[in-house]
Amino acid sequence: MSIISIIGSGGMAAALASLSAKAGHSVEIMSRDAAKARALAEQVGAAATAGTYGTTPAGNIVILAIPYASAVSVMTDFGEALKGKVIIDITNPISADATKLVAPAGSSGAQEISMLAPAGSHVVKAFNTVFSHVLARGTHLDAFIAADGLEAKVSVSTFITSLGLSPLDVGGLHMARTLEAVGLLLISIARNGAGTFDIAFKVNPA
Repeated sequence: MSIISIIGSGGMAAALASLSAKAGHSVEIMSRDAAKARALAEQVGAAATAGTYGTTPAGNIVILAIPYASAVSVMTDFGEALKGKVIIDITNPISADATKLVAPAGSSGAQEISMLAPAGSHVVKAFNTVFSHVLARGTHLDAFIAADGLEAKVSVSTFITSLGLSPLDVGGLHMARTLEAVGLLLISIARNGAGTFDIAFKVNPA
């Protein structure tokens, strides 16, 4: 298995770290709050360690498990340390009241992050349509991915499969706009239609 580096220490970071460790990967957790990174690493167990925020991640796959509002500063803090990495963007660029997308018109959060990424790195949109507590259960879930590089897509698809999830390729990175809209739709369904956040989108063959 491989080393998976996770930037962040919240609910999604915890879910992804736990699933990765259970799948046999080594996990590196990096956070501005070093104490939170250490606490999460201890929670995950022996397969996880706390890395130093802003330094070169140990893993070839780096997951941005952060709020979209923090994405610019995090990408700036790491800078060239992310060169050559496959960066999984799980963020949803939505307003504080979760009623609209806030990425620039004609773009997406993932595309904005990609413009900040160093040469040789590849941004892949994934995991933004799954709630953290649903992901933590890790059963029979579809994970939609959007990216421009085939090699990066294969790498992330293999990782997703190792977690027990089904990767579904939706196209190039421009399709991240659609996935982010789906993320907002899912939140709206949970709040208004379903009345619960215990839901997930799944593709069923007709």
